[in-house]
Amino acid sequence: MTHALPFAPPSPWIVRFAPLLRAGSTLLDVACGGGRHLRHFRDRDLTVTGVDIDLRGVADLAGRAGVTLIQADLEGPDGWPPALSGFDGIVVTNYLHRPLLPALVAALKPGGLLLYETFANGNQRHGRPSSPAFLLREGELLRLAAEQRLQVVAFEQGEVSSPKAAIVQRLAAVKPAGPGNGLEGDPEPAPLPPA
Repeated sequence: MTHALPFAPPSPWIVRFAPLLRAGSTLLDVACGGGRHLRHFRDRDLTVTGVDIDLRGVADLAGRAGVTLIQADLEGPDGWPPALSGFDGIVVTNYLHRPLLPALVAALKPGGLLLYETFANGNQRHGRPSSPAFLLREGELLRLAAEQRLQVVAFEQGEVSSPKAAIVQRLAAVKPAGPGNGLEGDPEPAPLPPA
């Protein structure tokens, strides 16, 4: 499907892992902005929900079948809207508000996919964002995955040149479906013998 307006293309990282979500799945795009990922997944026959403080960038999607738009200030006093839960996939790009990280994982169904890509420490030399509040620390997405017991599918961190020079971290991780949100059947880690 082609769009009449020149929308920004989806992130190559998100496109790479999009096939892990089947047609008919539900997807949440956090801080959806202009809706580049909402459009990509809707074109893949997913039911999509976009949440942002300002929905003007996705106003053309309002009322379309399979699209839900929620205006919310995720950083405000109300925080994460309780209606945002039970998703097969969640996409977050170019957005970081650390208090929401556990809520993101909680909003995933067991077996759900988290795709996250945003700016990291070192991006200051390329411009904005440059505040540490908006830049991931070294390996921070990996620590989030470990703390939340996510199964990491892929992780990258470093410098990119496109669409503009930036330092980023990228994560693709799955919320395990086993009891207690653990990896069923995996042995408990055992201490290594002394070297």
